[in-house]
Amino acid sequence: MSPKKLVQDFYKSDALINSEIMSSFLHPEVLLDWNSSTGFKQLKRQDILDLSAELGRAYIRTKARISHLLKDGDLVTVRYSHYIKTIENPREEMLLAHFMVIWEVKDDKLYRGYQISQL
Repeated sequence: MSPKKLVQDFYKSDALINSEIMSSFLHPEVLLDWNSSTGFKQLKRQDILDLSAELGRAYIRTKARISHLLKDGDLVTVRYSHYIKTIENPREEMLLAHFMVIWEVKDDKLYRGYQISQL
């Protein structure tokens, strides 16, 4: 699978709220550097899986609306808006945040990520 297709499939899946699906996309040595509105975080594989499980407990549905998806070798850049539906209000779709991520793909898995988000 091409790196671009892998990243596209990742954001179209339920990986963000399902740690089992998330696990299938992650390289064993994955590392995500994340600059968010709350500061810098560096997440390893288990941290990402824990975050996915936590989101799965809070949200019943997520959707990444991708506006840009660019590939250069094994690097894929994606810009998207992340929408969610909560357990408390399943009929209303709400914007969670805007994201820009550069993913390095290795062995057909997400290997290194550099992400920035804004509410």
